[in-house]
Amino acid sequence: MKCLRVWLTIHLLIVPAYVQAQSQRNVTAVLKAHILSEANQALKETPVTVTAAHSERSAGGKHDFYSEGDYWWPDPENPQGPYIQRDGMTNPDNFTAHRKGMIRFSRIIGALASAYKITRDDKYVKHAMIHLRAWFADTTTMMNPSLLYAQAIKGRHTGRGIGIIDTIHLMEVVQGIMAMEESRSMSRELLQQTRQWFRLYLQWLTTHPYGKDEMNAENNHGTCWVMQVAAFARFTSNDTLLNFCRDRYQNILLPNQMATDGSFPRELKRTKPYGYSLFNLDAMVMVCHILSDADHDLWHYKTADGKSIQKGIEFLYPYVNDKSKWSYPKDVMYWDQWPVAHPFLVLGANTFKQRNWFETWKGLDHNPTVEEVLRNLPVRNPIIWLQN
Repeated sequence: MKCLRVWLTIHLLIVPAYVQAQSQRNVTAVLKAHILSEANQALKETPVTVTAAHSERSAGGKHDFYSEGDYWWPDPENPQGPYIQRDGMTNPDNFTAHRKGMIRFSRIIGALASAYKITRDDKYVKHAMIHLRAWFADTTTMMNPSLLYAQAIKGRHTGRGIGIIDTIHLMEVVQGIMAMEESRSMSRELLQQTRQWFRLYLQWLTTHPYGKDEMNAENNHGTCWVMQVAAFARFTSNDTLLNFCRDRYQNILLPNQMATDGSFPRELKRTKPYGYSLFNLDAMVMVCHILSDADHDLWHYKTADGKSIQKGIEFLYPYVNDKSKWSYPKDVMYWDQWPVAHPFLVLGANTFKQRNWFETWKGLDHNPTVEEVLRNLPVRNPIIWLQN
């Protein structure tokens, strides 16, 4: 009996590691050429932080991230007055330089970290440190660890809690750092400075009224708050926040956002129900992926009435595999640009051993260029999210 228990323990430890390694090999086979191409381009890029551009409409300083509400427009009847909302319709005249800069930063670090993971070439780490230092440590170019002026609305708000969703693109930055930190070329001092930046940002996210507003949002914004906080808490080894996020997923996000058929009713009611459903499922899958470990299995967690992340993927997958089956209204904008290579497909396939999900992911666009897609796809480098 003792030998059997020992065998089972070893089996339970080795088999998941083998499956993870096999999954990483499969993903690498699909993405290797793309990764190396992206990383070699990233080696040529210099840092562009929030200090590179400033909007006269921003109430913040040059180190403060600033963005404007996407769906807010000038009032035709009062052009100089407060903006009015046109849900789902993006205003092309909004200030987007800081958001674009952060997305660019995320793509650079994601590409360099992915290339390092498959080659172990320290040149990728050395170049990544140039960008990390500019964003988090260099006092002349760094971003302040707060989001006081995100998604402002002219004539109404200098910033909003809803703007916190803009920093979802820092998730692949911290994940990329963790993929590279074993390198002897990684500066321990810079790692410490970067972790301190994220400790300060986590403190702001969890104490400022904007952070609390976003945490309590009942749609994808609430999901993305948990996703970000979980990613940054893992990077900074904050077990208290990790457990808080696990509890929030199990008792708030999953039971309140998902219907028993696996759909997200609040997203389906929006003017872009397809895109928002994809986005929220991606975020919820990332919550499960980040927060699951040997002692916590959110991937297989089910509510009393049967809601689970697997059911969410099973609901949406048919509409990704064959978009013509979508039986809800079409999105008012960017309908043709979705779906792409969503993380819920590849990470879900890895967890639930669904080859068809993987094959669908494999055949989708792994290099989207449309700004709307990029801002709603914070996870683009699955290699760094899969274990060694």
